[in-house]
Amino acid sequence: MRSLTTLLALLVSCSMLGQTNTLFNPDYNGDGFIGVDDILGALSFYDNAWDGPVSPSWTCGEAITYAGVGYSTVQIGEQCWFAENLRTITYLNGDAIPQNLSQYSWSNTTSGAMAFQENNPTTSGLYNWYAGVDPRGLCPSGWHVPTDGEWTVMTNFLGGESVAGAQMKATYGWHNGGNGTNSSGFSGLPGGFRASHGGPHLGFSFNGEEGYWWSSSPNGSNGFGRLLRSYTEFFSTYNGEPKLGFSVRCVRDAE
Repeated sequence: MRSLTTLLALLVSCSMLGQTNTLFNPDYNGDGFIGVDDILGALSFYDNAWDGPVSPSWTCGEAITYAGVGYSTVQIGEQCWFAENLRTITYLNGDAIPQNLSQYSWSNTTSGAMAFQENNPTTSGLYNWYAGVDPRGLCPSGWHVPTDGEWTVMTNFLGGESVAGAQMKATYGWHNGGNGTNSSGFSGLPGGFRASHGGPHLGFSFNGEEGYWWSSSPNGSNGFGRLLRSYTEFFSTYNGEPKLGFSVRCVRDAE
């Protein structure tokens, strides 16, 4: 009994390094006993604190784990980026991001929501802009959804928007020979988007042909995004309705 209590307290105290100290009750589930369920409950609650590059020796280019999903990273210029699209179904604080919304509900929500392309959880996560700017945080601690200016920094490093796309697109997955060189390591794939309303692009569209990524920067009532297409080397700025579902990449906080 004493060893379980000690282990549970140690796990939680380690997970809370760098966090605000709080009073810890080792009987996590309140059943009057200290057991395995208490350890599992505490680990689940503090899951986000355990994720990410906690080691002082971690360097960009090494993988991290966030909310139970592993992601590769890549250094592009002076910035460190996720080299994969975000797939989290929770905010940083552990709150669930609403998903599996009908198209009607998706079109009418004004708060954060996400979906997987074609509702397949092995594909890219698609998030509306509201999720990307939610104060609970979409990216792991130490990372954030890039601003439009941060996208521009990367684009300029790759030679400008007219040529950056070829360096950012993966060497596979793009329709009609539209693959890139991926010399940047960004590994961009055409995750398409989820439409904000009915009409010609009801639901999920352009999977395999286009890739859209949000920034956290507003543009009037819309949000700035970025766009790759299979038939061009351009990496274009896109003015998107906040109800659209785009992919998200996380960028490391400046040190």
